[in-house]
This record gives sequence, C-alpha cells and structure tokens, in this order.
Amino acid sequence: APVSFCEEGEESEGCKSLIELFVNRLDSVESVLPYEYDAFDFCQDTEEKRPSENLGQVLFGERIASSPYKFTFKKQETCKKVCTRSYDPGNSADKSKLAFLKKGMQLNYQHHWIIDNMPVTWCYDVEDGQKYCNPGFPIGCFVTPDGRVKDACVINSEFNKKNTFYLFNHVDITIMYHSGKDENWPGARLVMARLRPQSYKHTDENNLSCEGPPMEIPGEFTNKLNLIYTYSVTFEEKNNIKWASRWDYILESMPHTNIQWFSIMNSLVIVLFLSGMVAMIILRTLHKDIARYNQIDSSEDAQEEFGWKLVHGDVFRPPRKGMLLSVFLGQGTQIFIMTFITLFLACLGFLSPANRGALMTCAVVLWVLLGTPAGYVSARMYKTFRGEKWKTNVLLTALLCPGLVL
Repeated sequence: APVSFCEEGEESEGCKSLIELFVNRLDSVESVLPYEYDAFDFCQDTEEKRPSENLGQVLFGERIASSPYKFTFKKQETCKKVCTRSYDPGNSADKSKLAFLKKGMQLNYQHHWIIDNMPVTWCYDVEDGQKYCNPGFPIGCFVTPDGRVKDACVINSEFNKKNTFYLFNHVDITIMYHSGKDENWPGARLVMARLRPQSYKHTDENNLSCEGPPMEIPGEFTNKLNLIYTYSVTFEEKNNIKWASRWDYILESMPHTNIQWFSIMNSLVIVLFLSGMVAMIILRTLHKDIARYNQIDSSEDAQEEFGWKLVHGDVFRPPRKGMLLSVFLGQGTQIFIMTFITLFLACLGFLSPANRGALMTCAVVLWVLLGTPAGYVSARMYKTFRGEKWKTNVLLTALLCPGLVL
C-alpha cells in the first residue's frame, strides 16, 4: 500500500514526515560471497531494526536492516555528518577492519539501499549518450600499483594515484515525489530515489564543506586514518510519474534491449534452419526406403527388414538405467510445470517486484505442491519399463534431486 509523507509539524494518521533509508546485503560480480551491511565498518544505526523477511527473501539471501541515514520530508540537507571511523595502525582490530574494507573495494562490492521499498539507483552516462542506471553503487575503487584505474575510478580524473583506494564516503541523494494537492489523498508519495557517490577528504569534522580532494586510503597502512561519512539530500516534485508506475524508471538500467532481441531472433533462425535440414534428410531417407519396399514383390523378400524399420527392436527394449530415467523425468515435469505457472503469474503482474521475495516464495510453494504430477509421471514411466522396485522409485522421486540441491 502507498505511504504518504508530509512536512514536519503537519503529521497526521495517514501521513508521516520521517523517511528511513534501509540497507541490504552487499554483493559483487567478482565474488560469489554476499556480506551483510554490518560485516563492513560502516556507520551503524543505534536502534537497528530488521523488517520481517519471507521465505523468498531468505532464500535469495536478502538481509535488510535500518541505517543511520534518516531524512525529514522536504527538508534539504547539505554535507551532513553521519559518523566518523578512526583507524590506528597499532591496533590489530583496526588493521583487520580496514583491510576488509580495502578487500571490498578491490572486489568492487556494491551497496544496495532502499527508500520507501524502492531501490535507490545510481545513474551515470555511458557511450553514445546513453544513461545507465544501476540499483547499487560501489564502496569505493582501486588504482593498482602499476597505475591501472579499476571499476568506478574511471568516473573521476582525480582518482589517479598508484596503489591507492578511493572511498565513496559521501552520497548526494535526490528524492522525487508526487504531490497530493490535486489528488484525493493527503501529503505526497515518493516515486523515485537516486544518488551519486562522491569521495571527499574531510579534514575538520566540525566544519564540513564536501568539496576538495578525494578520500584516499593508501595501500600501505602506516599512519592514523579518519574516515568521515556524510550525505546531502534534496527533494524534487515530479507529478508526471504516478505512484503505480514508479518502478518503471528501473528499466533505464537496461539500455541493451535491442541486442537481446537480435540474439533471440538469431537463435530462432538457426534452430529453424537446422530443423529444416534434419527434416529434409529424414524425408529423403524415408522416401528411398518406401520406394524399395514398393519394389519388393515376393512374400519371402517382404519379410526382410532394413533401414528405419529396424528401430522397433530398440524402441520396445527397457533402458539399462530405467529407474534413474523415470525419476529424472518426473522431477523434470515438476520443474517445468512450476516454471511455466510462475512465469504465467509474473506476466499477469501478481509477482510485483515491490513485494520482495514473492517470486521465489511462489516458485518454492508451487514446486512443493507439484510433487503429485512428478510422482505420477515417474511411476507411470517406471511401470512402462516393467520395473518392480516401486518403493525405491517413490523414495528416489521424492528425495534424489531435492537432496542434491539441499
């Protein structure tokens, strides 16, 4: 259900002024291991809250938690301090925390932030004047000892010092809302949230300016280091975006749709071409065999079998691994029907991305319920093979594939 926001002092029963920012797990395309937000030494929420997660979210590995980034609706903030993290080279705990942070930047781990159940996106320009929007932003970036600029360091020419890490310790957040002035609901509804990560070396935490050189973390940790995290937030009215279609702006993160369609059409053409070739070969073979059969007159010669007619000797012979074949066929039927129904429901709009984890929850529940057709197909096929170990077939159909996956 939509949540309405109003300015401070105008709160009512259906309208609130506090906007909370939630953080999700951090992941990377260079590593298979996701980490919770608390695993890194970022600013922590003093009263941490964790929304209840459904089965799909748990299986997807989502770990949503509250953050210290809290905003008041329509209240602009510029270079506001969140927290300070200090590191001493003589302290082993500080050294390990900083080393883990550097490892995260080296592997390009990405933050995933959420405002009003919407992912906060980072949009930047790419080649050909296109804009790419990513529902995550990196912790920082790294310049190798030989001077190679890696990942997000390409966005700023100041990120050029060798063997140096650059931490994105500041974010410029823009929250866009649909005003309820001409609508039949109070306050306003959030329709878009975007940010731009920045790196600033704050020298005086009591006099923050959010400008100047970037926050450098040297590859060799020898001196004391203070990391100050800050943010700026602005609000924009955008009444041309309806709340019901506010997820559409995420589609900007997929500018290569035409290439995908081209690949699909290319694959279809190749499949049709190869199918046509196979069909022509089979037709020619069958035509030659039928012509030979028509030329045979004597009954003695008519009993001789050759060509494709010899296949009947293999068709009705049970396979050596009939048990495994029937079990896998049953499991395949179960997964196929589950996938088909899940995609059908998703196409109808029942599995909205706003309902986090709904896709996985639906798939798992359907998969469990579709054990009946799996058992039927497996038992039917096993019986066709004249199998006698039906109890083993039942147990393997129920446990083999799920056991391997588990």
